[in-house]
Amino acid sequence: MIQSILDTDLYKFTTSYAYFKLYPEARGTFTFLDRAKTQYDQRFIDDLRHEFEALSRLSLTDEEFEYMIANCKYIPQNYFEWLKGFHFDSTKIDVRLDEEQHLHIDVTDFMYKATLYEIAVLATVSELVNRRNNVDIDSMIGRLEQKEAIARENGMRFSDFGTRRRFSFDIQRMVVEHLRDHECGCVGTSNCYLAMKLGIKMVGTYPHELPMFIAAVNGGPRNANYLTMEDWVKVYDGYLGTALTDSFGSEVFFKNFSKKHASLFDGVRHDSGDPITFMNMAIARYNELGIDPMTKTIVFSDTLDFPKAAAIKAACEGKIRCSFGIGTNLTNDTGNTPCNIVMKLSKCQINRRQPMELCVKLSDVPGKEMGDRREIEVYRYLLRN
Repeated sequence: MIQSILDTDLYKFTTSYAYFKLYPEARGTFTFLDRAKTQYDQRFIDDLRHEFEALSRLSLTDEEFEYMIANCKYIPQNYFEWLKGFHFDSTKIDVRLDEEQHLHIDVTDFMYKATLYEIAVLATVSELVNRRNNVDIDSMIGRLEQKEAIARENGMRFSDFGTRRRFSFDIQRMVVEHLRDHECGCVGTSNCYLAMKLGIKMVGTYPHELPMFIAAVNGGPRNANYLTMEDWVKVYDGYLGTALTDSFGSEVFFKNFSKKHASLFDGVRHDSGDPITFMNMAIARYNELGIDPMTKTIVFSDTLDFPKAAAIKAACEGKIRCSFGIGTNLTNDTGNTPCNIVMKLSKCQINRRQPMELCVKLSDVPGKEMGDRREIEVYRYLLRN
């Protein structure tokens, strides 16, 4: 189901290298969550373990190595030399059912390794669930062509962000290839393997886990966004300049968004909450800092479809630039209900001499918080005071 070490999102490698360079002794646990509380059976668990064992047989090929060092010049070659020797280890993936038949998955390892499991685990679960579902390819292509028409008519720029909850690898490849062959404003894909195979651009920066990690090992969320951006600049020196905003709520982020970072970063990514409210917050902060918002870009990526993206683009017109990362609506619009699954960092330690700290993700949407309930309340208290 996972075709290659590169069959994942670019930000897994960029984040892995950030840990590799700055926090090589850090360890952490990634924990799976099925928001739909689906019930699974033992046969599914057996099939899932079989697929995870197959992961361990993957390795970076010479072709893939050459592609990455040629196209990721912001990551030094020594990281990809290390990646050539990396193998997923199925013994690191703890899979089980609880008494209510809900699925639990945890992966624990050094952070620069553990982060690489997230997309592989999610895409595998999603495809395994969808094995029992049928797809009317003609109907799916018809809907895809309607989406492409909306994008063309509205002058949208967008990328495929759909690896983690795709129907299957074959469906994602078919969709991305169709987008490539029909000029519709698609500028790339987050999936490195598909980018290589289809000759399109890889896109991505950093995920929620990085500010979550920084908050856990540096005393809480109040300044975590600032410290994350500082680390990102240390590692990437101006490359990959889109900052993720909602790890602890966007209001908290914009308080941390300094003149330095607002100038250095190309823009910000919206991933939860009302997009127009967010747009206005971003514009207000840029204006406050004396930066022309029309020189910056918001990447909208929160459960988008094409009509919604078109409406957001119209709202941004003449105020700030925008682009879109569209995931499940592209790679799992099959007539079946997509999985509602995520995998987030749940605990971490900066080195073995320090305790494991619990990790928290807040959100601009009530009820989408992740983490221990008591720790969530601690974070909220710290942000209020």
